Amino acid sequence: RKKMRLVLFLIICQCAINSASTHHVSNPNVILLMADDLGIGDLGCYGNRTLRTPNIDRLAEEGVTLTQHIAASPLCTPSRAAFLTGRYPIRSGMAAFSRVGVFLFSASSGGLPSEEITFSKLLKQRGYATALIGKWHLGMNCESSNDFCHHPLSHGFDYFYGLTVTNFRDCKPGQGSVFLKGVQKSLVIPIQIAGITLVSLAIVQYVGLLKVPFQALGYCLLITAISLAVLIFFFYHFRHLNCFLMRDHQIIQQPLSYENLTQRLTKEAVQFIVRNTDAPFLLVLSYLHVHTALYASKNFRGKSKHGLYGDAVEEMDWSVGQVLDVLEKYNLSNKTLVYFTSDQGAHVEEISSSGEVHGGYNGIYKGGKSMNWEGGIRVPGLLRWPGVIQSGSYIDEPTSNMDIFPTIVKLAEAQLPSDRIIDGHDLMPLLQGKITRSKHEFLFHYCNAYLNAVRWHPGNSK
Repeated sequence: RKKMRLVLFLIICQCAINSASTHHVSNPNVILLMADDLGIGDLGCYGNRTLRTPNIDRLAEEGVTLTQHIAASPLCTPSRAAFLTGRYPIRSGMAAFSRVGVFLFSASSGGLPSEEITFSKLLKQRGYATALIGKWHLGMNCESSNDFCHHPLSHGFDYFYGLTVTNFRDCKPGQGSVFLKGVQKSLVIPIQIAGITLVSLAIVQYVGLLKVPFQALGYCLLITAISLAVLIFFFYHFRHLNCFLMRDHQIIQQPLSYENLTQRLTKEAVQFIVRNTDAPFLLVLSYLHVHTALYASKNFRGKSKHGLYGDAVEEMDWSVGQVLDVLEKYNLSNKTLVYFTSDQGAHVEEISSSGEVHGGYNGIYKGGKSMNWEGGIRVPGLLRWPGVIQSGSYIDEPTSNMDIFPTIVKLAEAQLPSDRIIDGHDLMPLLQGKITRSKHEFLFHYCNAYLNAVRWHPGNSK
């Protein structure tokens, strides 16, 4: 009897351990940290020796570093659409046929289609609390100013605090404009033509060579005046109309203030975690750093070796540390998968009006943001999950930011969509060493809707 009781006790203990182990690797909390325009060469864990990024480097030390992690696009809007859906942006219509490949205005009627299935929708169905804090850049409204058909809350997020568009130079006084050259091409020449025509007609009328109807002079004058008025109105009101901060569906700051902005985003993220310590949650913390206009709070300004850009990187690193600290405080580290990346490579051509380099560093890789050279699409990829993912390891296989979709959907025990192609692959077998080769034989690289290159990783070759 004693032996039978002992055996029974051991069986019960083993079942309990198996149950705990199963629970440990399913339904974890998920924190996805996405930088904006951060170069792979800006981080210590990828070789940088002059910028201080101890908290991001800690993710590498305690988790897995992906060395061939590829963004699905070298531009914000399509890259983020692919990240959320696990699909190439051309499949969801988020790849432009025009020259401009991103949403520029809050009043744009386009956005991530309602038919697209995001990982936030699927995790919400599994009982996860879901939040997006920071940059969205995937549209807001369709037919009216308040239908919010493309808003984050319409794509599976319970809570939103951030910007629906993006961070522009035009949003920060004194930082110049991203539209000036475009305006010069589209409006300055027509205005000059109208002005020259008007002066020529007035001269011809004055010397009596030709009798010009007064109505024609009036139309030329009107066209010139309207063009100038539109130009002045655009630049004068852009900040108010396009640079604002929202909480859920409500605008809470208009125009946006950069004062302690990263601290505010971080505080929102920490408070969301604290509110959900007893239930699974998905947090997407999408930083405005280090997209221009660059900014840094007083505690970080002038502290790095790389000007305002370096200050912004180090402030973002501080924010990552705050998130990791709150996980430690509430004993959530072992229950939480943390992922850090950038939406594309550094914008290497960015230079301020005073001549200061405002773009980052892509290491040995050629090119940068908006290019399909390696510097534009090879991004940091760090994943940490203590006790589940081996610490301090490197994976040199090609992976994609689209892989996060099937990875976290399977971890949440949700069902992957069967009515559409999912281009990403579950990373867990690779992260846990169960397989040694990536499932990506091909990765396609698009410039907007146009195929630029194909990466081939043959199955029978190293």
